[in-house]
Amino acid sequence: MKKILLAAVMLLYAGGIAFGADQVKIGYIDLQKSLNESDQGKEAKAAFNKRVEELQKALDEKQSELKKLQEELEKQKGLLTPDARGEKEKTYQQKIKDAQRFAKDSQEELQQKDAELTKKIIKDLKDVIKKMGTDEDYTIILEKGDAFVLFAAEGVDITDKVIKAYNKTKK
Repeated sequence: MKKILLAAVMLLYAGGIAFGADQVKIGYIDLQKSLNESDQGKEAKAAFNKRVEELQKALDEKQSELKKLQEELEKQKGLLTPDARGEKEKTYQQKIKDAQRFAKDSQEELQQKDAELTKKIIKDLKDVIKKMGTDEDYTIILEKGDAFVLFAAEGVDITDKVIKAYNKTKK
């Protein structure tokens, strides 16, 4: 993939020279930075973290309840009849399953919410990038990643510019 991208960039550059194009303009953006530093990204992260805290609090309460039940079982172990002890153990095991299910469901909810928020912001960022690319005559705008942009001159990184433009569109 990296070789294909590099070949495409080289062809664009060579094609521009061969056909007498005025200038080949290349830029790149760090989408992760844009997600983290844009106003929408910060708001989404705050909302996500709030939900994480809510779910963590609920899970902590369930774990506290489980610990109390376990302590009760240990204290009353010798005092309860086998049937009563069996019933309490059954209740305890059911509450463990409920807590595990809640934790799993919470994890899935958080993953889904994160994906939704990220997808929406990236879609909007791509729209801003396309507009900027057209308006400012970019030949190509790449996404920064370890496999794609290993080096670029100072002015080629347009991340901050995109964040500012994106923030303006969301006000």
